[in-house]
Amino acid sequence: MKKYSRSRKGKGLLFVAFIIFAAIVGALVLKKYDVSSLKPQTPPPVEQAGTVLVTLFFADQSGDGLVREGREIDASADLTESVESVVDELISGPVGDHAPVLPYNTQILKVQVQGDLAFVDFGRELVDGLPAGSSAEMTAVYAVVDTIAVNFPQIKKVQITVDGENVATLKGHLDLRQPLAPDFTLEKRP
Repeated sequence: MKKYSRSRKGKGLLFVAFIIFAAIVGALVLKKYDVSSLKPQTPPPVEQAGTVLVTLFFADQSGDGLVREGREIDASADLTESVESVVDELISGPVGDHAPVLPYNTQILKVQVQGDLAFVDFGRELVDGLPAGSSAEMTAVYAVVDTIAVNFPQIKKVQITVDGENVATLKGHLDLRQPLAPDFTLEKRP
């Protein structure tokens, strides 16, 4: 009789172990399907942070050519803000041995980007503070145009305006009635 009770006890323990095992497997399967039926939540858009390296064009020491200068600026996900930041850095002037191309008090009134065309509207300070002469006008205009084109390859032309109005020239030398494409012939290579 003892043999019979041991065998029955062993079967009972085996049955209890099987029930526990089945319950655990069932719970895991149920949890898997419950989690997979939930819709994944999309994270909120992450704002671009940090800095980006840009290329600015300034006048060389003689004032009749352009040279490149690298600068780090705050990154922006908005193209219009980025263009404005780059031009603002150009107004701030060089940090190296180069000469500024825009008067220090120049104001950017508005920047717009439409397709491959950027519109940059400056305040009257640009015209009033720019030195007379064709070299000063050429380096100022092409420093703006080339800086925008190098940093934003999707922009092919730049229209410069003053106080919201199209101007024929800044100082009587360079025709600004039409948008300008970049011109790197003024660039002096080291």
